[in-house]
Amino acid sequence: MSRITDLQKNLFGGTTSNARQFGMISTLVAIVVLFQIWTDGLTLTSGNLIAVVSQYSYILILAVGMLMVIVAGHIDLSVGSVAAFTGIVVAKAMQEHSLPWPLGILLGLLVGAAIGAWQGFWVAYIGVPAFIVTLAGMMLFRGANQYIGNADTVPVPEGFRKIGAGFLPEVGPDTGYNNLTLLLGLAACAGVVWREWQARQTRREMKADLAPLWVTGVRLAVMIAVIVFATLRFAGGRVGTSLPISGIILIALVLAYSHYTRNTIGGRHIYAVGGNARAAELSGVKLKRVNFAVMMNMSILAALAGMIFVARSAASGPQDGLSWELDAIAAVFIGGAAVSGGLGTVSGSIVGGLVMALLNNGLQLQGVGSDMVQIIKGLVLLLAVAFDVYNKSQGRFSIIGTLTRPFRRDDPADPAAPPAPASDADRTKVAG
Repeated sequence: MSRITDLQKNLFGGTTSNARQFGMISTLVAIVVLFQIWTDGLTLTSGNLIAVVSQYSYILILAVGMLMVIVAGHIDLSVGSVAAFTGIVVAKAMQEHSLPWPLGILLGLLVGAAIGAWQGFWVAYIGVPAFIVTLAGMMLFRGANQYIGNADTVPVPEGFRKIGAGFLPEVGPDTGYNNLTLLLGLAACAGVVWREWQARQTRREMKADLAPLWVTGVRLAVMIAVIVFATLRFAGGRVGTSLPISGIILIALVLAYSHYTRNTIGGRHIYAVGGNARAAELSGVKLKRVNFAVMMNMSILAALAGMIFVARSAASGPQDGLSWELDAIAAVFIGGAAVSGGLGTVSGSIVGGLVMALLNNGLQLQGVGSDMVQIIKGLVLLLAVAFDVYNKSQGRFSIIGTLTRPFRRDDPADPAAPPAPASDADRTKVAG
């Protein structure tokens, strides 16, 4: 096997998790380069990258939760309204009842949990389709937001604003960079190396095929280069800015949910339910419990996203959350989730969300009007998914196919999870 074949197989189309993650990073880098050229170098400036994370972190948080909802075979149209309702409740509690802002955050999460339990009950235990339940929730909680807030803006205290508008503080000696951001970047590089070493050790113990060592080195070099570049950009912003606190929250959520969906029985049950609910139930999966959990989890993350947005805006308003659900759903589908459920990854959804964020940002830098932005976003969503589906049908290289490879039946099955078909064709065979 030639070196080029080795590189193509193990770097872009291999079966290891790291290879798939590198493929997603490569796709994102290509999009960044396109806008970097189009905007004459403005896209990758420190100030712009910091602004992108700060402005779109709440959509990426929604995409994490929406991924699990869609994988389970549902859809949630209420997330924007839930975010707006939570924002006004928390803002009112802090302004009118002098609630300390840490308790305000806790209150917001409890409100999200209560809403999620309400919607999850109708979906899981009454059997009303999630589309209908969350459509009703979208109207209900949008009206409740305007009723409680009297269609006015409600300011929030300074301490609360840090979760949406704050940055990592400046500590230590003057290096010309934000030292805490540099430390995070160093930790990320060490984590990538450790994870690659662990993956090779595991495959060696299982006597599975290993990627050539030089390919592993190339993959690590590229990933570390991307991390170092991003670290220096975020750490090198103007004094007082660095990696946003909302970005830290997003990173923590991505790591936690990636681990949960890939390495736990509960996470695999979500994929089993989305792949074939009947087969999963017969295999012992608690179908109602899974459906209840994904709906409740989505509302909690929507509440968190709403509070981050309110904190960044310094006030809650009646227009908060409008069309957020559409951006979150688009991010998940661009990131490789299947419309019928059962397929998708957290990291893929984040890539999809970043694509939408950079698309918005790049078009705004070029002075494109909001009407054209919406038209272009819709076309990009349609064409990206259609092109990838066509490539899959022709047996060619497919980005979505690469992202969803961990859930195909030709990969080793997780012994802790019940078998579930991973494609529409497989599900048809089972149903027949």
